[in-house]
Amino acid sequence: MHSVRPSVIIPIYKEPIPGWTDNINGPTGLLIGAGKGVIRTMYCNENGYADYLPVDIAVNGLLLAVWNYIYFKDYDKRVYNMTSSNEFKVTWREIIERGRKITEKIPLNGVVWYPGGSLKSSRLMHNICILLFHMIPAYIIDALLFLAGYKPIMCHVQRRINKGFEVFEYYANNQWDFENSYVEDLRARVNNVEYEKYQVHGNDLDIDAYFSDCIRAARIYVLKEPEHTLPAARRHLRVMYWVDVITKILFFLLIIYLLASWSETFRTLLTTGVTYISKLMNSS
Repeated sequence: MHSVRPSVIIPIYKEPIPGWTDNINGPTGLLIGAGKGVIRTMYCNENGYADYLPVDIAVNGLLLAVWNYIYFKDYDKRVYNMTSSNEFKVTWREIIERGRKITEKIPLNGVVWYPGGSLKSSRLMHNICILLFHMIPAYIIDALLFLAGYKPIMCHVQRRINKGFEVFEYYANNQWDFENSYVEDLRARVNNVEYEKYQVHGNDLDIDAYFSDCIRAARIYVLKEPEHTLPAARRHLRVMYWVDVITKILFFLLIIYLLASWSETFRTLLTTGVTYISKLMNSS
């Protein structure tokens, strides 16, 4: 018995539609959640990496494995590991950083908050951030939706995200390296035309371009957000950027006000600091 064993399947690389997928599993869901502004924290080893494989590459590998078995009668190769981590190692931090830049250029419609957040190596800090930046805002938004006569949805969304985290965290905090020499043998056996037509390599991989294709396809085919809505999405994202900035400023001013109200020492330090800065500005 022979088998082809792919790693985690992700959206199409090239054919027939770059970036196409019909679900939000894997990194696509992560990019969508972060792009919508509803994922603000993730518990994982930021320097770790996962093993992903575009679905069209997996299909090509299956076809080549069958061809190799029938044409060359290569009966010794029992298991073909269709994996990528042996050649491409993209860390979780890199995925998040690249995804953040791409979603700024190709934003999603109806962004709840300006995309942000960070990776956490501490489960405690992650859980605190889930409470502060996921659950509490979700309850507030749902309360406002209810008062406005709309159906509350954010708590349901956050519960789904938390369930996804439960599965995802195991893979995000562990990593495996797979040996794929049999696939390398397949590459060596095909001619130049077949090498490109039945691609099982990533020599021409542009990660940013691939992620961009994934986001565009997710907008169109998963989220049902047509291409012509991009300008409005960009305008909305700019608005949410300033909402985010102003909210942070007001929050820190509130913290300073409360500390100054409760602590004489802090009030003295604050007054001294303001006076010192004023003198520096006047002297310059």
